[in-house]
Formats: sequence, structure tokens, C-alpha cells
Amino acid sequence: MTRVITGDEELIDPRTPEGALAEFYRAFNSRDLALMEQNWGGDEAVLYHELGGVRNGWTEIRELYEQTLLSSPAGVLMTFHDYRIDRSADTFFAVGLERGLLRTQKDVLEFRIRASRLFGWRGGRWRQIHHHGSIEEPELLANYQTLVLTGQTASLT
Repeated sequence: MTRVITGDEELIDPRTPEGALAEFYRAFNSRDLALMEQNWGGDEAVLYHELGGVRNGWTEIRELYEQTLLSSPAGVLMTFHDYRIDRSADTFFAVGLERGLLRTQKDVLEFRIRASRLFGWRGGRWRQIHHHGSIEEPELLANYQTLVLTGQTASLT
């Protein structure tokens, strides 16, 4: 059975692991930084991103999202597929495949990112405290980086 989180789920409850994940993808796909901030774990959060390296704390993570997601000439939509959740009392770890679509007026790029997200129980809800994503194909990674940063790429495959 294929499991998918799009962010378009009707009921999103950040007190459940699936709800916390759906909340993140809703915030990401709608470019809602206020909702992202609720989802992330503040100063303890760490993000490793193919465009911005390691970012520590919400302030640095927000800066990366502002520089790439909000300022990019490319629009991006992302979903989380074939994921697995491992949970303990106060943490859960989700591992899966992010599938995305980058689109400019001239180019469209479908991409895949191996993703892991760690959430901690904070303030009566799950908050994301770590994310790591990797694009495993070098040419796809180069096209992704160029398209997000410039809005164009030399060759799409």
C-alpha cells in the first residue's frame, strides 16, 4: 500500500504524527512561514538542505526558506511518499521519499529527495526538530539547484 502525504489532507491534527507531517507539507506548499514556524521546533531545530547546507534553529531555517522557497523564480510543490513512522513516547521519526515539481514559465522539473524528519513532543504537539534530504542523482541535483536559484536550467532530463 502506498502512503502519501500532500498537505491537502482535510483534517490536520499536529498532535498526531501524520497530522504534523501534513501540516509541514501544507505550510511548505502554500509558502506559509507562520505555519512552518509552528511546525518547527524553534532553536533546537536543525535542517540539512541541498541548497543551504546545515541550518540551526528556526531563524536560520526561516532565512533559507525565504531565500529559496519565497524568492525563487520557480514554484515548487512537494509530497511525501512511501513513508514509515517509528515512534517512542516523545519522539517520532519519519523516513520516505519526497516527490516534487519545480515549475517556471519555461521549465518543469520533477525531482525526488530521500527524506528523514524527526519530531519531538513539545507544548502539547509534535514539532519538527530535524530534517535531512538528499537528491541522489548528480544531474538532477544540479538541475534542481540551478532552477531554484535562477529560474532556468541548461538541460532537463
